[in-house]
Amino acid sequence: MSEKLMVTGATGKLGRSVVNLLLGEFGIAPADLVAGTRDPGKLSDLSTRGVTVRAVDFDKPETLPAAFAGIDRLLIVSTDAIGVRLAGQQAAVKAAKAAGVKGLVYTSAPNPHGDNHPLSFAGDHAGTETAIFDSGLPYRILRNNWYQENLAMSLPAVLKSGTWYTSEEPGTKVAYVAHEDCARAAAAALIRPWKDDRAIYEITGAEALTIEELAALASEKLAKPINVVHLSPEALASGLKAANLPPPVIEMLLSLDATNSAGLLAKTSGAVEELTGRKPSPIASYLEANRAALTA
Repeated sequence: MSEKLMVTGATGKLGRSVVNLLLGEFGIAPADLVAGTRDPGKLSDLSTRGVTVRAVDFDKPETLPAAFAGIDRLLIVSTDAIGVRLAGQQAAVKAAKAAGVKGLVYTSAPNPHGDNHPLSFAGDHAGTETAIFDSGLPYRILRNNWYQENLAMSLPAVLKSGTWYTSEEPGTKVAYVAHEDCARAAAAALIRPWKDDRAIYEITGAEALTIEELAALASEKLAKPINVVHLSPEALASGLKAANLPPPVIEMLLSLDATNSAGLLAKTSGAVEELTGRKPSPIASYLEANRAALTA
């Protein structure tokens, strides 16, 4: 008998990508797949294809055991409710165990544990990972590095001004990873044979670059010069405030730079290729494929 697989957050970008890969590239039968979402009406196309769609709301923990009933393997996609998602994600882990789920996959962040962690939302992931560890269930935790696609939030303005301001320490390296590689790794982690796993995968790109190296690559691929300027966190915060960014956004951006400076994203791993059989997509490919959008 086939195992029943479930993906939460299936209306989100990552969750939907995983569902599409499972049905397409990985050949999972629609009858063996359950898509979880707070808004089932948004997944009517999947229902039409034979995928079971269930209401899954981590903020309604009393509903979760029923939502997870009959599921063998569960992918918990971390929600986008940064700072307030921990309780819901912990409830999801507890409900998964109560429902008899046999294995968990979770999309986490680069090593989120430790006191005084530089990442502002590390606690969301550390707490969820700890709940998974304590559950006694087999698990595969995917610690995703920053997406290459995140550069779309900063590069257009950088290209227009010609200057890239950062509070990263000089020499800091980051191994950006493609969103599609993260989705494919999650799909693969969900369906690979399990042996009572207790596994953590560092999901990274194949190359780690300093911001100067990244700026040079972007200049080459996008034909626009970029000058990198390192500032203190206080000076960068002042500039971001002058640009009318909200305080929570400023705090998060500074914490990302601090996390980079701490070296938490500096190492590359072979996890993407190990899980998927494919090498990670290089950042140059992202820049080339999105040149029009980045330079608009």
